[in-house]
Amino acid sequence: MPLTMNREVFITCAVTGSGGTQDRSPHVPRSPEAIAESAIAAAQAGAAVVHCHVRDPETGAPSRDPALFREVTERIRDSATDVVLNLTAGMGGDLMFDGTEAMGRMSAASDMAGAEERVAHVADCRPEICTLDCGTMNFAEADYVMVNTPGMLRDMAARMVAAGTRIEIEAFDTGHLWFAKQLVNEGIIPEPVLVQLCMGVPWGAPDDLNTFLAMVNNVPAGWHWSAFGLGRSEMPYVAAAVLAGGNVRVGLEDNLMLDKGVLATNAQLVARAVGIVEAMGARVVGPEAVRERLKLEKRAPL
Repeated sequence: MPLTMNREVFITCAVTGSGGTQDRSPHVPRSPEAIAESAIAAAQAGAAVVHCHVRDPETGAPSRDPALFREVTERIRDSATDVVLNLTAGMGGDLMFDGTEAMGRMSAASDMAGAEERVAHVADCRPEICTLDCGTMNFAEADYVMVNTPGMLRDMAARMVAAGTRIEIEAFDTGHLWFAKQLVNEGIIPEPVLVQLCMGVPWGAPDDLNTFLAMVNNVPAGWHWSAFGLGRSEMPYVAAAVLAGGNVRVGLEDNLMLDKGVLATNAQLVARAVGIVEAMGARVVGPEAVRERLKLEKRAPL
């Protein structure tokens, strides 16, 4: 499809993620209070959407404890800052093995859960958006497989829709987009459709521009999309996404640095992205514009 620059851009901040970054920067939030405070600061800096994982408050290890999600969402909702809540549903599909000669059993370090458990926090917290990782792939971190079978994705997506939450498709490679289109064609994912293009995550789509344009050109007309790159590619992908017609994502889930040798906060990364977007002649839009565009409903938890 022809690429047309996006003049009305929304920014998503991925606040903390589930990667092993908790000991690499003091700015990576761990507790529900710290995650909520960082999300609110990101919103005040210009993020219309905050994408939230939760972590064990003591160790910083990734968690999918519904109580932690509930505390994060309540703290954000109770603040005076308006922002669209986007919760991950990517946990619970981590398959690991104890070496290459023990492939007949999964490692005790695996975290595998059923569809109902994987989306329990979504049904409870009722965020406006939640993510659906639309495929299975090898992950370089911790040598594990992110498992999302077609049946699991259909089940999770149906539960997300039943909970009244807009799905953000996470596409780590072109095949994930292919299956996402299948879910839309089957009527499982309703319109308007939102997709996040995840560039440079080993071993998904590399973050070169040829691959990025292939991903963009596989997004159907009428879908809303955003993109991000990891590490030093984060800010270049702000510009690339806007130029190609999309929206942008930044945050400590994807990158810890503001400049070489300078650790960033989420608010600083968002502010830098705002500057790039505006320097390109585009406008950064807020949460109300996102709700109108994606037909979101701001709701209280059950």
